[in-house]
Amino acid sequence: MVTINDIARKAGVAKSTVSRYLNNGSVSLETRNKIEEIIRETGYTPNNFARSLKAQKTNMIGVIIPRLSSASTNEVLSGIDECSRQLGYQLIITNSDQDSEREFENIQTLSKQKVEGIIMFARELTPEHIEAVKQTQTPFLFIGQRAEDIHSIIHQDYEAGEKIGKYALELGHRYFLFVGVPEKDRAVGVERKQGFLDTVKACHGITIDTIETNFSRSSAYQKALKFLPETMATYIVCATDNIAVAVLKASKELGYSVPEDFSLSGFGGYEATAYVSPTITTVSYPYREMGLESVDKLVKLINKEEVPHVSEMKNELVINQSTTFFKKV
Repeated sequence: MVTINDIARKAGVAKSTVSRYLNNGSVSLETRNKIEEIIRETGYTPNNFARSLKAQKTNMIGVIIPRLSSASTNEVLSGIDECSRQLGYQLIITNSDQDSEREFENIQTLSKQKVEGIIMFARELTPEHIEAVKQTQTPFLFIGQRAEDIHSIIHQDYEAGEKIGKYALELGHRYFLFVGVPEKDRAVGVERKQGFLDTVKACHGITIDTIETNFSRSSAYQKALKFLPETMATYIVCATDNIAVAVLKASKELGYSVPEDFSLSGFGGYEATAYVSPTITTVSYPYREMGLESVDKLVKLINKEEVPHVSEMKNELVINQSTTFFKKV
């Protein structure tokens, strides 16, 4: 294998001169022509990766995802991949499998790989997360959760809850059940629920029950088999579309009809909501656009440009067949 030392020896110049030429530095025209001729003769190919390490520029971005089975994560990743390729960056993607210790390990691993920046899909943010990020001294961006002192891109989850609440009230419903997730995930477990609760509680004569499950469709399905026969709610709001799909499946097995027996809605705008019957009313989130925006913002941070500390992505209420006006018996 031909090395820089070989090129320098054949050209009768110092190794530093060849390195300067390869990195577009200043060398005389005579020396440049001599080096180029030897490179053509020997077929030498520069090791761009090694050169980039020395220059502290790897053209690599690290991405930390919470789990592999998330439809929303995959959509965001498609935007990240598209924008990264357009800007000439390669991705290193790591999975934490919803485990905080693995998140810390992935942060450290990516930092050691000399990535130029890291994007992390955040589930919960603890002081330990913030400290781990600061120790990397690497441009960092959280997706999905707002963080103090760390740049982030978030969804307007509170506003999404408000939209579902206003819509349900307009349909005449007054008895609600909210099926939520643990509050460790502030965006999904707190903001969505609080936006909904604050909106409907402002109306007189309201009854609201809440139940907690997790992000697993199978767990939500098993829980729905138990709470559906007991609830009197005429409108069930689920913290995610996956939970809503699970509730719909359980309702059919128990002999209920949606939306005749109760209206049902979720959050996310997942493709699955359009391929069940009835189709499910939801709030659609711009996941792919979030991916595009996250890379654009991270690259600006890498280049030390000024960017907003927090960017918010808007969402849209999508009305489908699973909701209808409340009908008094």
